[in-house]
Amino acid sequence: MNQDYIIPNSWSIIEEGFEKDRVKSSESLFSIGNGAMGQRANFEEFYSGDTFQGSYIAGVYYPDKTKVGWWKNGYPEYFAKVLNAPVWIGIDIEINGEQFDLNTCKEVKNFRRELNMKEGLLDRSFIAILPSGLEIEVNVRRFLAADLDEIGVIKYDIKPLNGKAKIVYKPYVDTGVKNEDANWEETFWEPITTEIKKEQGFVQARTFKTHFNVVTFMENMFFINNEKQEVSPLSQNKTNHKVEFTYELNIDVNEIATIHKFGGYVVSTNHQENELITAAENVLEQAKTIGYEQLLINQKEAWAKIWEMADITIEGDVKAQQGIRFNIFQLNQTYSGKDARLNIGPKGFTGEKYGGSTYWDTEAYCLPFYMATKNQEVARNLLKYRYNQLDKAIENAEKLGFTNGAALYPMVTMNGEECHNEWEITFEEIHRNAAIAFAIFNYTRFTGDDTYIPEAGLEVLLGIARFWTQRFNWSNDKKQYVMLGVTGPNEYENNVNNNFHTSYCAQWCINYAVEQVQNVKDNYSSDFARISSKVNITDVELEKMKEVASNIYFPYSKEYDVYLQQDGFLDKDLTPVSQLDKSQRPINQKWSWDRILRSAYIKQADTLQAFYYFEDKFSKEQLERHFDFYEPLTVHESSLSPCVHSIQAATLGRMEQAYTFYLRTSRLDLDDYNKEVHEGLHITSMAGTWMSIVEGFGGMRVKNDQLYFEPRLPEQWEEFTFKINFRNQILKVIVNKGNTMFELEGNQPLEVYVFDQKVLVQPSI
Repeated sequence: MNQDYIIPNSWSIIEEGFEKDRVKSSESLFSIGNGAMGQRANFEEFYSGDTFQGSYIAGVYYPDKTKVGWWKNGYPEYFAKVLNAPVWIGIDIEINGEQFDLNTCKEVKNFRRELNMKEGLLDRSFIAILPSGLEIEVNVRRFLAADLDEIGVIKYDIKPLNGKAKIVYKPYVDTGVKNEDANWEETFWEPITTEIKKEQGFVQARTFKTHFNVVTFMENMFFINNEKQEVSPLSQNKTNHKVEFTYELNIDVNEIATIHKFGGYVVSTNHQENELITAAENVLEQAKTIGYEQLLINQKEAWAKIWEMADITIEGDVKAQQGIRFNIFQLNQTYSGKDARLNIGPKGFTGEKYGGSTYWDTEAYCLPFYMATKNQEVARNLLKYRYNQLDKAIENAEKLGFTNGAALYPMVTMNGEECHNEWEITFEEIHRNAAIAFAIFNYTRFTGDDTYIPEAGLEVLLGIARFWTQRFNWSNDKKQYVMLGVTGPNEYENNVNNNFHTSYCAQWCINYAVEQVQNVKDNYSSDFARISSKVNITDVELEKMKEVASNIYFPYSKEYDVYLQQDGFLDKDLTPVSQLDKSQRPINQKWSWDRILRSAYIKQADTLQAFYYFEDKFSKEQLERHFDFYEPLTVHESSLSPCVHSIQAATLGRMEQAYTFYLRTSRLDLDDYNKEVHEGLHITSMAGTWMSIVEGFGGMRVKNDQLYFEPRLPEQWEEFTFKINFRNQILKVIVNKGNTMFELEGNQPLEVYVFDQKVLVQPSI
């Protein structure tokens, strides 16, 4: 834990007291989104202090040309930057002739910021003493409409407490923005046009290279003591990138001046380019017709519907409860499942780091969450996303010399092309292929939907199996197939040979693909004929796949009776993490990369990640040996690490350790464990937090088309509950100190197993 200022609360993230050195962290933690756009918790008014300005639009990116000292064949041509979008929230304010700026106020009292997760609202309130001595009370509410997802709403109240106030509002929209991570101070937006129509402002801009067209828009209303005022703008100014209106309100002591600002984005991915301003006008008209109060009601109702299915309750542990709800909230803000073209970026709408919108995180961590808390179609959309990019995956493999339809999915992508510019990731961290294949298996296992594989999944599985078959090579020394020059999930080891995780997953992928070829051939003959004619499936190739898969080398230690993470792992100094001086942590911020690579320290679950995927292939005794060998060497400096270890610790009955890992994954950002929350949140790992409760403490598994549970209650909890949508039946699981109970929605009973004992759950009346 590196920060501890978020007040424990079951339904809200709360900050009290204005501290300038934590503004950027709070801008991340209090971010809001609605699946189509998102916004860091920047202040609406001007702020001259240290800040990280960030607005984001789903699917909009810039292909920044890869910059390396020595170009090598196979390098990605660009790095996909998540773009800071034009500003829609801006409201500059002058009070009695001086600019309002929290950084220059004499004093800021009673500062409180609350992210109301239950209703999807961001509130901020404080009392500020301006340099002139005027004291004002401010209350601000902001939300991004969950159902009308092109609109954002701001309500901004100012009340003078010790004198009259002439308040000049300057609401604006502005495309003149830059990224924090811009390499050469370049801009990514090209201004196209600015327009003013009555009291509506529009700025249209286009991204360089990718040519996404976006209109950012606004309209404003004014109130005194909640009574609407007909206020004409003193001026309406526009430049090539900005539209700004100026309004003036004069109020007495204890009167409240309010501005309602409606703003947001319309994008060429959803509208015709030549009709964007008309589309923006329609959105504003719709928002005005609904009105602020009804938009607020709609927002609360939309989030109530989300929570009805997605909520996890924990009795007796407020910090644990706050943590899981924060994770669930951010996941739902990032991806709604409405648009199959979109995916789940590792920072979501909270920062620019990492680039790209899709990593292996989606398949390995996020799919189970959306599959169980949304519906089958949302999960299918995530699989279709990869199917739709299969041609690009084949191109990616061809660039590296692979043939015959071999597919290498990118580690980082926006459109199917690899767009990560570090060679040890691009060339070698190829286990992302396995996560994608496993997701198809996981989806089929959970939903019982056998149609996806013949319709689309088999082509993906074949492309992946072809890649793996070619990626292995025969070792005359070992008389087995080996896999050289890879980076496993543990990114603190690069360019290693025979990484257990990668090789084991590859073996499974090949066998699963061959199995599914036979399945489709036997049961879906027309689909098989279509696919076979398209990708030329032959018996000779299938036999080669089976031959490779049956004779793969895995490094093993007889001394420790464990599979080794890779060749040469035992050559390293195996001093456990517990003996590292705390001043050396995190090592990724304290040590040189050379020192990290020569150490035995593990960034995240690697060998244990394979044990997580394929738990049924190993005994509990094997899991225990491997857990005891690898976890003490793991620094958990990846956000994806604690959740896997929490699940496995719970499986082994080590509840205190499982609970500790759970707190770390659920409060990774709230408590800033990795000292980087100011850069944005770890969205995809938040799905792992959900897994650590459902699969860890709940012990949920799917075996033989049925649900199995091995519930374990942490000592700190009185009870926990969760819901899952299993094959269109909504099952609620309640675990307390004495019992495991179930509630079932629907008309048909459901057979489940608790510690291998059959339980017939009847529908609730």
